[in-house]
Amino acid sequence: MVELFNIGHYGINLLGVTTALGMLIGLLLVQKEGKRKRLDEDTIMNLSIYTVLLGILGARLGYIIFFDPSKYLENPVEIFNITQGGLSIQGAIIVAGIFVFWYTKKKNLPLGKTADTIVPGVILGQAIGRVGCDVFGIPMKGNWPWGVMVRGELMHPAQLYEVALNLILFLIIWKRRYTAKFEGELFYIYIIGFAVNRFIVEFFRTNPQAVGPFSIAHVLSLAIIAAGILSLIYNRNKNDDFHVSDNIEEVSLSGSWVYGVIAGAFVLAVIFYYGIHFFYSR
Repeated sequence: MVELFNIGHYGINLLGVTTALGMLIGLLLVQKEGKRKRLDEDTIMNLSIYTVLLGILGARLGYIIFFDPSKYLENPVEIFNITQGGLSIQGAIIVAGIFVFWYTKKKNLPLGKTADTIVPGVILGQAIGRVGCDVFGIPMKGNWPWGVMVRGELMHPAQLYEVALNLILFLIIWKRRYTAKFEGELFYIYIIGFAVNRFIVEFFRTNPQAVGPFSIAHVLSLAIIAAGILSLIYNRNKNDDFHVSDNIEEVSLSGSWVYGVIAGAFVLAVIFYYGIHFFYSR
C-alpha cells in the first residue's frame, strides 16, 4: 500500500485516508437525505455508522469464505491481518444488507425508505474510497496513455474504472430519487448497478477464474444482479400506484449543479490518482 506518512510507529496509507474521506462525505449525505425524508436523524446516523463497521467485517469474511478459505484455515491468525488487503465488496453488501433489515425491524423504521436514504451516500463514499486502492488491473496489451506504470509494467487503472462507474451510478440514483415508483427502488438500483460495475471491472483484474473466463467475483456479481432484478420487478408490480415524492420534502440540489460537482470530482480524482502513483513510483 502507498504509505503517506507516519504517526509514531503507525503508517498512514493512501487507502485508509480515501476510505475515511469517503465515509465522512457519505455519512454527511445520508444525514441530508434522512432530514429530507423526515426520518429521525440520530437513528439514521447510528444505523449508517453500524452499517459501515459491519460492512467492513462482512467484506473481510466474504473474502475469506469465497476467495481463499484454505489459506485462513491453515493460518487463522492471518484473518486479522487486514492491512495486507483481502476484502470482498460482495460480502460487505450481504452482511450490511442483513443488518439493515434487522435494525429497521428493531427500531420500527420503514425498510425501503431507510434503505433509499442510505444508498446515495454509500455509493458516493465507495467511489471516493476506491481512489486510494492499490489493487491494479491486468497488464495493458498496448501502450495506452491512461495506463499506470507499476514495477516497470503498464497496468490498467482498474480503480479509476470503478470510480467512474460508481459516480455514474450515483448520478442515476440521485436523479431517480423523485421519480421512484416505490420505497426501496433506489436500494435495488444500487444493488444491481454496483454488481454490474464490479462485473465489468473484474475483466481488468487478476482474480482466480471459477467458470470459464469468469472469476468468483463475476459469479457472485451475477447472482446479486439476478436477485436484484427479480426483487425490483416484484416490488414494482406490487406498488404500481405509489410515488415516493409524495412523502418527502421537496428540497434538493439542482441536477446540473450536482453533475458539475461530480464531473469536477472525477477530474480531481484522476489528477490525484496519477500524481500520487507517479510520485511514489520514483
